[in-house]
Amino acid sequence: MSAFGSVFMPEMAISWFDGSNWSESKVVPSDSLNLHAGAHVLHYSSTCFEGLKAFRHEDGSVKIFRMDRNIARMAQSSELLALPKLDQEQAAQMITSIVARFASDVPEPPGSMYIRPTHIGTEPAIGKAAVPTLESCFYVLLSPVGDYFSGGDRALRLLIDDKNMRCPPHMGMVKSGGNYAGALQPTMKARAEFKADQVLFCPGGDVQETGAANFLLIDGDEIITKALDSTFLHGVTRDSILTLARDMGMKVSERQLSVDELLERAGKPGCEAALSGTAAVLTAVGTLIHNGKEYNVGNGGIGETTLKLRRALNDIQWGRSEDKFGWLRDI
Repeated sequence: MSAFGSVFMPEMAISWFDGSNWSESKVVPSDSLNLHAGAHVLHYSSTCFEGLKAFRHEDGSVKIFRMDRNIARMAQSSELLALPKLDQEQAAQMITSIVARFASDVPEPPGSMYIRPTHIGTEPAIGKAAVPTLESCFYVLLSPVGDYFSGGDRALRLLIDDKNMRCPPHMGMVKSGGNYAGALQPTMKARAEFKADQVLFCPGGDVQETGAANFLLIDGDEIITKALDSTFLHGVTRDSILTLARDMGMKVSERQLSVDELLERAGKPGCEAALSGTAAVLTAVGTLIHNGKEYNVGNGGIGETTLKLRRALNDIQWGRSEDKFGWLRDI
């Protein structure tokens, strides 16, 4: 089976900003992106992206999940990176039209069509290390994906790093490739030394996020997670899970969570932890590693509440329960 996100539809939607206006969007081969070797993005990382999904329902229709929220976050990322202003209406049209073009290729649940809108700085100017690009390109890639847990659903191992941040504080809200690149080396080291799946960045003992997902602590009927600020990514899946939890009558506490409190609560019977993100929705965390010592979260396995929340979100995405929050968009 191909690795998640490694298979692409043969065509993509694309538009170029020339310094004044966005071009009319076109559909072109997915391998036909031409950039000058001096393009701003290649030297100064002027790039942001989103990840969202389209789902096939039993009646054959295809729905896109929370596209408006992803486009708004991408517009925010573009602004924070000083990229040209994104045309949100055109972006929505490009996403829906390219998904509609390949609607027949959207897999049945638990598979989906992964959508990757990307915005990059294209002005050929290697002297602009401290100056924004005036030109850019926006394109939408599609990747049909299968069941994220096809290799087996298991609880993850997280290494707690209570000294370092995933990225500079002012970049936390930006979904940019540079942030992921910065977290790669610590994650690789954690895998080699501790057999950890990811690093949970907790600078100064403040529990924040991993290199690619938001962190949630589930203690009984309460979810505890860091309150939104500029230092970490405002996950769309995170927001969806918290909305569902509140709707189920759970208490949601968005506040500072220290490493000490996390480790103290983690050992309690019935405690759970999870990572939220577009790809896996909600993935259980079974082990925390801190200062060379391992701590089980609850019984060290996959918790019932984690599964219940994941199932509730999947049921909406797959059209098996009512979309009372208005999260699904027709193509």
